[in-house]
Amino acid sequence: MSPVLPTPRSAIVTGAGSGIGRACAQALVADGWQVAFVGRRREALDESMAGCGVGAERAIAVPTDVGDPASVAALFDTVKARFGRVDLVFNNAGVSSMSALLEDLPFEQWQASVAANLTGTFLCTQQAFRMMKAQTPQGGRIINNGSISAHAPRPNSVAYTATKHAVTGITKTASLDGRKYGIAVGQIDIGNVASDMTAKMVGGVPQADGSIKPEPRMAMHSVVSTFMTMAGLPLDSNILNVTVMASAMPFVGRG
Repeated sequence: MSPVLPTPRSAIVTGAGSGIGRACAQALVADGWQVAFVGRRREALDESMAGCGVGAERAIAVPTDVGDPASVAALFDTVKARFGRVDLVFNNAGVSSMSALLEDLPFEQWQASVAANLTGTFLCTQQAFRMMKAQTPQGGRIINNGSISAHAPRPNSVAYTATKHAVTGITKTASLDGRKYGIAVGQIDIGNVASDMTAKMVGGVPQADGSIKPEPRMAMHSVVSTFMTMAGLPLDSNILNVTVMASAMPFVGRG
């Protein structure tokens, strides 16, 4: 039987200063959760929380470098001190590096992608395991933001694609290793949600055949509603992997 979790439930959302992270963190607050808004820039986090209309007892900003072990440990210490426990971690923070040919990709850009997309996901998952294992009632949920690139690459995206494939490895392994602690781990793979990051798709982006073509995008609500379905499941149930995408984007089939 799934444990009865306390109310309100507590969540950590990384990359909450904009885009998907901001929208999902705000949706959790609206649903009654206590939420730690996590990101590099406090100003962006404050802007995200301002849209919630709740006080500090329900939403806190925790500036964090998810690629740094000490910074991530401090994040979880802060959440434990403020909320007492963590019931959900959304590993959403990441960077995209799709602008350079593979042979020209600077090593520093590769390292930045690995730190944000892969190491950050691992460090937050590790700290979540430690906290969820020790708390009473035991357990919780972790949702990793993968990508359509976790299944198929885009041109000139070796760092982003490699790290998102690796995130899938973390998801599957953590799902297995979390069973004994009542920790459910799943992954949401997103394709072409309307945001500042995908604005260039309207004008056209490189395709596998070398052409430049515009791509359809979907509303942010589609991602948020999928995420909230995953977040709201009892811990005896898990969506291991789900893909939510613009219906006509060039992913299924040959373009």
